Amino acid sequence: MGRSGAFVLRPFPRRWSSLSLLPLLLLCGSPVRPKDTEAGAVTCGSVLKLLNTRHNVRLHSHEVKYGSGSGQQSVTGVEASDDANSYWRIRGKTDGSCQRGMPVKCGQTLRLTHVNTGKNLHTHHFPSPLSNNQEISAFGDDGEGDDLDVWTVQCSGMYWERDDAVRFKHIGTDVFLSITGEQYGHPIRGQREVHGMHTPNHHNYWKAMEGIFIKPSVDSTKHDEL
Repeated sequence: MGRSGAFVLRPFPRRWSSLSLLPLLLLCGSPVRPKDTEAGAVTCGSVLKLLNTRHNVRLHSHEVKYGSGSGQQSVTGVEASDDANSYWRIRGKTDGSCQRGMPVKCGQTLRLTHVNTGKNLHTHHFPSPLSNNQEISAFGDDGEGDDLDVWTVQCSGMYWERDDAVRFKHIGTDVFLSITGEQYGHPIRGQREVHGMHTPNHHNYWKAMEGIFIKPSVDSTKHDEL
């Protein structure tokens, strides 16, 4: 909901590709939480939900476009833990730069691709509709967008560990993926605004939650998709 007063709901054709793992998630039954699997690092190719540890909401997107700003697909935070629109796939800055099953290093650049719509987590110099921070959107088609889809994961140690709270800093504009609590009205009532902030603080910590975590393969040179 922007200054114009409302979001615009604009359905667009759903694209099913190797990026969309929802059928696999359904076949597997309930999502696997990190504590139910072997402890370790988040790996390339994994599909997961990201929880903002300050506001206890998960990073989310859907086929609803901003009614102001860029007009691109909106990104929000939701309280529900079982929403299928909160799954994101971990990918490299470029194809082949994040081999499937390899642990993600602290300081590594990556893309977060929304599973159900194939769009990448994105930001740019547009004001966010509620807080007037920087707008966060989902952009591209079938996982291909542009240079403003690239983020650096900031964490302590060598790898992004599943139990750690981490930050995501945008390469192009130097903002951190953040939530400060502003809530939308109709048609996405109660969902929180996700935006970019230039200051690292307690509003921009995220933790890996439910998902499918790919284990390193014996032959790390293989790039097969799920």
